[in-house]
Amino acid sequence: MLISRLTLLQDRAGFAAWPLRVAYRLYEWRLMREVRRNSMPRHIGIILDGNRRYGELQRIKDARVLYGLGADKLDDVLEWCGELGISAVTLWAFSTDNERRAANEVSGILAAIEDKLRRFAEDTSTHHRRVRVRVVGQIDRLPPSLVAAIGAAEAATAGFDRTCLTIAVAYGGRDEIADAVRSLLRARLARGERLEHAVETITAAEIGRYLYTADLPDPDLIIRTSGEARLSGFLLWQSAYSEFYFSDVYWPAYRRIDFLRAIRAYQQRHRRFGL
Repeated sequence: MLISRLTLLQDRAGFAAWPLRVAYRLYEWRLMREVRRNSMPRHIGIILDGNRRYGELQRIKDARVLYGLGADKLDDVLEWCGELGISAVTLWAFSTDNERRAANEVSGILAAIEDKLRRFAEDTSTHHRRVRVRVVGQIDRLPPSLVAAIGAAEAATAGFDRTCLTIAVAYGGRDEIADAVRSLLRARLARGERLEHAVETITAAEIGRYLYTADLPDPDLIIRTSGEARLSGFLLWQSAYSEFYFSDVYWPAYRRIDFLRAIRAYQQRHRRFGL
């Protein structure tokens, strides 16, 4: 927590004294050595929280600029995951509840996501890292230009297999489960089953096969930034046995040190999976 507060102070002051920079580098190097000695999570989920509070501290009023800073942080996350061999990361960028925010903020968030997706489609570093990009959520609720950007990013990276970056947009955990059940029932009825039989024979495993992230392992670790200690419905079904880590750092200020500390905390826990 001390490191996180120092980070915030140096951001607000606009400078960092060289002794502090050296201390950060040494601490980061030590953390990296420590986490590399232990097993890594296969799949990490991150709730990107704290953008507005960061903007207030930095006096950033333009929502597109502010959320653009958060979108650019995705490049760092991909670099960190590549360094540690983490093969899947799912980021919650925009929830269905966020649609109730002020119109200028909603448009700024969606515009920043669209800009980032278009860059993913064209960015050689994304291609070099062999990052497959995809977006999940209720896509039909999004503006046509954003839907087009999603299609371009997914098509440009579809053949990559080193890291799977899933971005949840217009996403809600309860909505995902409801969508999964509806899709399951439609599939059953399309095969000629009676509704009564379909309802009586549905299993949890079958519902799981219709979730947005059905082709991924359940997240081993879920991180939320900004100090809030709740999931707010993120990967509600998939997180039954996930480990949780709540960081007090606002998302645009999130650093490799904060990420490594979350990994270390995960590695220190004994996972029982209900046993």
